[in-house]
Amino acid sequence: MQHRRQTISLLAKAAAITAILAAGLAGGLAGGLPAAAAETGPVRVGEINSYTGLPAFTIPYRQGWQLAVEEVNAKGGVLGGRKLEVISRDDAGKPDDAVRVAQELVTNEKVDLLAGTYFSHIGLAVADFAARNKVPFVAAEPLTDAITWAQGNRYTFRLRPSTYMQAAMLVEEAAKLPAKRWATVAPNYEYGQSAVAWFKQLLKEKRPDVEFVAEQWPAQGKLEAGPTVQALAAATPEAIFNVTFGADLAKLVREGETRGLFRNRKVVSLLTGEPDYLEPMKDEAPEGWIVTGYPWEQIDTPVHKAFVAAYAARFKDQPKQGSLVGYTTMKAIAAAIDKAGSTDREKVVDALSGLTLDSPVGPVTFRASDHQSTMGAFVGTTTVKDGRGTMKDWRYADGTAYLPSDEAARKLRPAE
Repeated sequence: MQHRRQTISLLAKAAAITAILAAGLAGGLAGGLPAAAAETGPVRVGEINSYTGLPAFTIPYRQGWQLAVEEVNAKGGVLGGRKLEVISRDDAGKPDDAVRVAQELVTNEKVDLLAGTYFSHIGLAVADFAARNKVPFVAAEPLTDAITWAQGNRYTFRLRPSTYMQAAMLVEEAAKLPAKRWATVAPNYEYGQSAVAWFKQLLKEKRPDVEFVAEQWPAQGKLEAGPTVQALAAATPEAIFNVTFGADLAKLVREGETRGLFRNRKVVSLLTGEPDYLEPMKDEAPEGWIVTGYPWEQIDTPVHKAFVAAYAARFKDQPKQGSLVGYTTMKAIAAAIDKAGSTDREKVVDALSGLTLDSPVGPVTFRASDHQSTMGAFVGTTTVKDGRGTMKDWRYADGTAYLPSDEAARKLRPAE
């Protein structure tokens, strides 16, 4: 009898141990990968952009980040051997869709951080999501100053030079012109409104004698070229500040040339020197506009030439501004993760703050004061060469020289 009791007791203990082990295994499966696997699995980046809304920029942008990811992984990945993996989504050019896919990427895809966006209002929506959910977000393209200043937050960083920075670069040239009467044309949303506001303020500071005699605010992607050109011409400006881009820009240029709007008038234009928008116009590209852009074929530094060669070998194409932005965005993310030594979100945010990396156009630092990078832009004049638009007489304007001081930048941000 005693022997039987011992046998039953041993069987009961074995059953209990089996149940505990089974429960632990089930819990591990329900909670995701075991810890060891999670530490060696890929580092996942959730990428969001307007691929169907603006393919001229975003397709080269995607190719740029694909090249960067392939280079990072070919050299061993991040964190001593983990692959970098990008889960990409299209926001359809709508802030609500961008927030929805951001939620899906964080909740279902378990991404470690977010990146991307093009349009300023979409970037602001994702930045707000990032702040509320405490997820690092590297905003690649949206140029609104609010994303790093008025609505800046701990979790959001921006790569490209802002509307303030690029407006300041162009004002340097605009202030040298004899023109006193200016007109503006810009898309009627955050990016266009911000660009015009800064251009007017900064130009008046340098040239108190100028006046702005007309403003045109077409809806983005829906510019009616005839009425817009007619209204600008009726104001008889001596110079024009243009902020339209993409298809709107092409329509404005074509109609403006037909009606003589640009004859004997200087045009200062944001982004127009970027091949994403300039090259599709071919020999109809404007001549003599003062622009920010990217004369990729004329930049002969070793680092940039290596980037161009690698991009051409991979995609059988030449890089655009989008390519440069996408490439540098993912290189920055990889550098931040390695600097953090972890995918812990707070550590990645701390690593991004003050991060410095080499880009194809020179060193870039994400300022700790406002999370704006010091990436610059090329400023020059448009011309047509060999049947396509390009830039001439350009210079690289280092972003560091076009930002307010760290102390001033901190005052522009909400208290954290």
